[in-house]
Amino acid sequence: MTPPLRVLVLWFPDWPLRAALGAPPPHPPTALVHANAVVACTASAREHGVRTGQRRRVAQGQLPSLQILPHDPSRDERAFLPVLRLIEKHAPGTSLLRPGLAVMRARGISRYHGGEAEAARALLGVLREAGFPETRIGIADGPFTAELAARGPEPCTVVPAGRARAFLAPLPVSVLRDEQLTGLLTRLGVHTLGDFAALGEIEVRDRFGERGARLHALAAGADSRPLTPHAPDPELARAVEFEPALSGADQVAFAVRQTADAVLLALGDASVVCTEVRIDLTDDNGTVYSRTWLHPTCFDAVDLVDRVRWQLEALAGESAKAPVDEARAFGGIVAVRIVPTAVDDAAHHQPGLFGSGTDERLHHAVSRVQTMLGHEGVVTAAVSGGRWLADRQVLTPWGERTVPPRDPERPWPGSLPDPVPAEVFRPPRPIGVQGADGAPVGIDERGALSSPPAHIDGAAVRAWAGPWPVHERLWDRAEGRVGHRLQIVDDRDRAWLVFRAGSRWWAEGRYR
Repeated sequence: MTPPLRVLVLWFPDWPLRAALGAPPPHPPTALVHANAVVACTASAREHGVRTGQRRRVAQGQLPSLQILPHDPSRDERAFLPVLRLIEKHAPGTSLLRPGLAVMRARGISRYHGGEAEAARALLGVLREAGFPETRIGIADGPFTAELAARGPEPCTVVPAGRARAFLAPLPVSVLRDEQLTGLLTRLGVHTLGDFAALGEIEVRDRFGERGARLHALAAGADSRPLTPHAPDPELARAVEFEPALSGADQVAFAVRQTADAVLLALGDASVVCTEVRIDLTDDNGTVYSRTWLHPTCFDAVDLVDRVRWQLEALAGESAKAPVDEARAFGGIVAVRIVPTAVDDAAHHQPGLFGSGTDERLHHAVSRVQTMLGHEGVVTAAVSGGRWLADRQVLTPWGERTVPPRDPERPWPGSLPDPVPAEVFRPPRPIGVQGADGAPVGIDERGALSSPPAHIDGAAVRAWAGPWPVHERLWDRAEGRVGHRLQIVDDRDRAWLVFRAGSRWWAEGRYR
């Protein structure tokens, strides 16, 4: 029989609060809220009746002075990565279960320190010196039992091998974290994990399915989840600070060149390339301006410097346009941080056997043109959803991932079927559509023309079709639009797509 896998779990109580407040406990009464519900609260808040899962109003009713902060899972993970790296230095093979909870195989570190309890005390000592005195450690057969052991009152709890079921037996079924199942078990009179484990395996599987069978095995101490060690991701972000602050875009761009090179060196050491990067600019007032940039292939140092300059130029332009009484004039930048947010295996971006391909040469040429003209100097076109041609055309700066504001695959009643005009007027331009008598052609409430079109833009009409009504967002006075479309071919062999809105005709596009 294979012996059970002994694992060591490190638990950092109230980690989301530690990440949000940036200080070790004790914390002032604080609650993290998401979707108007409490997702975490400090021990001092729990003393006054605040509980996880409460509505925000109920929690504030329990403690009016309760500090409310928004919950940010990405912040929890970012704050825990340095801790994970610290643990990895002393116990290789540490894996992240979730922010504030790490797990590792107990065999290696216990052999090194001469026992499981001795290994736990050594890790606790390292973490206390690093400023984490609240850490709890549990050692048991499997991650589930070890996590519950870590949540005990003692800094370190060791469950002897083969004693997982006895340790779990008195615990309530709520520790399974399945509200539907635990609610049903409670109504059936099954209140503890020991009661649940005593039920027949076949009966549990038939009644609760595979999910219930899995939880039944956990309650019995049979945790067979594989534990695959995974080293924490390397620190790829780099930052630079300026004293005094720099106000010119070219000054900052020149100053961050070494930082961009350092980011590329870190990526190279990890054998990855960056396809998405976040640039944080901190001004002399402490305000951080962040923007995420995408790349069709991967960033090099010149690309990163260009993005910093473009972001600064856009920031300076926005500050210049803002009214004096609404926004402070842009002063200067005191810090720049470059954070790779998406990476890919460098092997996927190696040049071909016979050199760079046509697409890569095209990308480098267009990127150089974009460097000279600015971020929005070179754009690519994509199709979005919508009823009007101007809404369906999306122009994205070169190198950015196109994200259509409206799904083009959805049905759009009233939209123009293919083929669409090759030339789209943005905004639509006014145009004259007259009848044979020279009077403008009108459309009544029933969609009937007052007279057949005879002239358009100074040319005679050779053929026409329509009208077709387009009604959009009639309930919205600000954005609602109503019009009737016509397709017209003149005697100069020009095909027009026009529409009438109100009392005027507009050219929406032209066929070629």
